[in-house]
Amino acid sequence: MTTWHYITMCGAVRYSTMLVAGGAILLLGACATGVEDSFAGEQAAQPVSLEMCDAAAVDYALGEIFDEANLPQLQSESQSRQVRVLHPGDAATMDHRPERLNIHVDDDERIEALRCG
Repeated sequence: MTTWHYITMCGAVRYSTMLVAGGAILLLGACATGVEDSFAGEQAAQPVSLEMCDAAAVDYALGEIFDEANLPQLQSESQSRQVRVLHPGDAATMDHRPERLNIHVDDDERIEALRCG
């Protein structure tokens, strides 16, 4: 009877060891897959979202005098949904909206910067 008990304990130990080893292999495999997926995602070309503005499209306006009349043109060409004009000292929210064009003007109403966000 002792022999039978010894074999059962030995089998239980082997079974436990196999479960732990199998679990470790699964965990390591999941980690490796996540690394490969994130690396592949970094290399893949990012699709252009229609929800984002394109400030580079209106860079020609830098240095020009801002006028409410050219606002619709800047909005249309930058494909932005919203436009915000910021003067020196203006309070502005810090929320990031990729579909919004921010027009930064100086005291003389000259466009200093055009940024999405």
